[in-house]
Amino acid sequence: MKLTKQIGLGLLIFLAPALAAQAQTAVNYEVSFKEPQAHYADVKMHVDGLKKEYIDVKMPVWAPGSYLIREFSRNVEGFTATSGKKTLKTEKLKKNTWRVYTGSSNSVDINYSVYAFEVSVRTSFIDASHAFLSPTGIFMYPDNQLALPSTVKVIPFEGWYKVSTGLEPVAGRQFTYTAKNYDILFDSPIEVGNQDVFEFTAAGVKHEVAMYGGGNYNAERLKTDMAKVIEQATAIYGENPNKHYTFIVHNFQRGGGGLEHLNSTVLGASRDAYATEKGYKGFLGLVAHEYHHLWNVKRLRPVALGPFDYENENYTTDLWIAEGFTAYYENKLMLRAGLISKEEFIETLTKSMSDVINTRGGYVQSAAMSSFDAWIKYYRPDENSKNSSISYYSKGEIVGMLMDLEIAHATQGKSSLDQVMKAMYEQCKIKGRGYTDAEFKTMVEKISGISFTGFWAKYVNGTEPVEYEKYLGYAGIKVKDEGQKEAYLGIATKVTEGHLLISAVSRNSAAWVDGLNVDDELIGVEGAYAQPAVEKMPVMQQKKIGDAVRFQIRRDGLDKEISVKLKASPNVELVSSVDPAGTAVEKAVLKAWTGI
Repeated sequence: MKLTKQIGLGLLIFLAPALAAQAQTAVNYEVSFKEPQAHYADVKMHVDGLKKEYIDVKMPVWAPGSYLIREFSRNVEGFTATSGKKTLKTEKLKKNTWRVYTGSSNSVDINYSVYAFEVSVRTSFIDASHAFLSPTGIFMYPDNQLALPSTVKVIPFEGWYKVSTGLEPVAGRQFTYTAKNYDILFDSPIEVGNQDVFEFTAAGVKHEVAMYGGGNYNAERLKTDMAKVIEQATAIYGENPNKHYTFIVHNFQRGGGGLEHLNSTVLGASRDAYATEKGYKGFLGLVAHEYHHLWNVKRLRPVALGPFDYENENYTTDLWIAEGFTAYYENKLMLRAGLISKEEFIETLTKSMSDVINTRGGYVQSAAMSSFDAWIKYYRPDENSKNSSISYYSKGEIVGMLMDLEIAHATQGKSSLDQVMKAMYEQCKIKGRGYTDAEFKTMVEKISGISFTGFWAKYVNGTEPVEYEKYLGYAGIKVKDEGQKEAYLGIATKVTEGHLLISAVSRNSAAWVDGLNVDDELIGVEGAYAQPAVEKMPVMQQKKIGDAVRFQIRRDGLDKEISVKLKASPNVELVSSVDPAGTAVEKAVLKAWTGI
């Protein structure tokens, strides 16, 4: 005991100078836009108090929530450093690291420009009308100093008057914000321009919606319906962790996608789709998805996802929970908010289950490995992806549904996945860290009162077919496959510069087995000119399972003929309906599952 105290005191003495130096260090950013029409942001990074011969500054290589190395440093230009009027020597050490030789100065100004012209929710974009700043692609950080606080002053371009962000404003300083560490700064996107801004309060929290790009939305209707979603999400967890929340919405001719942040989100939408039922519900579903991430992934998170390593991949096998369950819950929130009917809810999930069953890669790659390999597979799809992999979004959504139904069945409707999610949220708060896969499984077993070892082996770590009749049957839902078991070729096509090319071949299909290849040019089918919808051609419609079909193709400039023996389609088209004569237990499970 005495020895332990001595070692602890020694460590404190050893660390005291470093801690004092960090406490005295200040980092301030100033972002301006000299040439927005050319898509540039100009960044000035002022560092005070780092008493070293040199400072290494780094640019992140990825954005949390989007699991791909994006190499943001490729957009950096004109890196220079000064101290007062003195120009300092700089050196680039590697792809995302610059060294500044301070010349014993305590105060250093680093200047650089960032080219920003990629439209997505995860990358920065600047033009004459606005600037969207995704922080991991804009702000460098001092090496090994991610705990440092910082301030950001935004200087809007002439004619721009608004800034929208989840960052905390600095009192008395216009367009100036503060972050207590880099995890917060990098998790707080910034919209600059003349966006339409409206506000509402839900779950006791002020919400700001910043709409860029116009659109046929009705702000009052959105306030009401977005609030309904937020109230339902908060009800699951018993509290809303925010003081304020910001929606940044980019309305384009065709837009989509979203990226979650600690107290904000960025959404892509189609500006003219709000007036249609499908478009409006699609937008609210996106709101529900990203808002649920406030808990699931931002606070209730896999242990690997925070604190972040911004220079390397952060591997986890649990994105099927973080993203897949969120995809599942967007439907539950829409249902509970009264924005879709119970029939729509069941139909949507049944279709999603059909899609998962019909994805050949789902019998090759597990949900856990889909999560782990996100860095090299999900964001880099190729012509064979559907044969070799499964999305952790879609597979996780179905695993979430099956798990929910299993819990409700085991407890006869007394519990559901809701209780698991809330308990895990509380556990992460208490432990001050994310969960492991084993800890999540333990909680599921605690809430349900049964073992989930077999379930994990089948659906999380394995690639077993989905037992849809069993699980939906728990809730008194009957499911049947209405897919036509007709002759099936198994290819997709595209027209490129007037040439009809095969763009994909489905695993174990007739085309796969008999050797039609991606990039083969289809010339003819049984002597008839090939058409883009090959399987709808009259000559194909006459064929039966087991018939051989002659394809005239051109491969690498050489003409060939390949005979393909047609097989039966393996695809399902599931249709479900609630059994009105369901048992009391089935009705209790249905109620627990839907929450209504």
